[in-house]
Amino acid sequence: MPGLLLGDTFPDFEAETTTGTIKFHEFLGDSWGILFSHPRDYTPVCTTELGRAARLSGEFSKRGVKMIALSIDHLEDHYGWTEDILAYNCEESPCCSLPFPIIADSKRELAVALGMLDPDEKDKNGMPLTARCVSVFVIGPDKKLKLSFLYPATTGRNFDEILRVVDSLQMTADRRVATPADWKPGDCVMVPPNLSEEEAAALFPEGVYTKELPSGKKYLRYTPQP
Repeated sequence: MPGLLLGDTFPDFEAETTTGTIKFHEFLGDSWGILFSHPRDYTPVCTTELGRAARLSGEFSKRGVKMIALSIDHLEDHYGWTEDILAYNCEESPCCSLPFPIIADSKRELAVALGMLDPDEKDKNGMPLTARCVSVFVIGPDKKLKLSFLYPATTGRNFDEILRVVDSLQMTADRRVATPADWKPGDCVMVPPNLSEEEAAALFPEGVYTKELPSGKKYLRYTPQP
């Protein structure tokens, strides 16, 4: 299903992973989920990314988020690569197990179905690689796509940013607020324009303040994070 849009139900699929066969929706259960793809095992940028993801796994777990990766190699390659990923974090010998599974997609079937192939990135045989193009998917407990990131193969993903957007997505799913540019947990949030002054006052007892603008329109309204 190429061209997944925000709000689409994320496809269910069965796949072989480093922790056994999974059915994706069953794997997620009632949790949030993040699926991120990689073009090949034993690639340098991807090794640092999965190492960073492993290091931050406790933070994702605290937020009720399950992570899963995909790479277009066989399980045997994934097992060997995992040792390198862990060693990246631990300097010496690997000291723990990878806290999330890696999907084996050697035939590229899942990568094609999810629209992860980058026509401009090829392997040594001329085959398209799975890229970081439309390949960071954040999925809600309702199995709908909440957010996707686009990255080229040469730019490593920022997992602190992924954590930040998860915090925003989870809060705005439960509260009638939005988050402004560069928002971080603890900062003030924004009151949506579809709330009247009376509704906003009732919903946000800590107060709502409005930024004065040259237009005179009172649409930039802020309140402390609920």
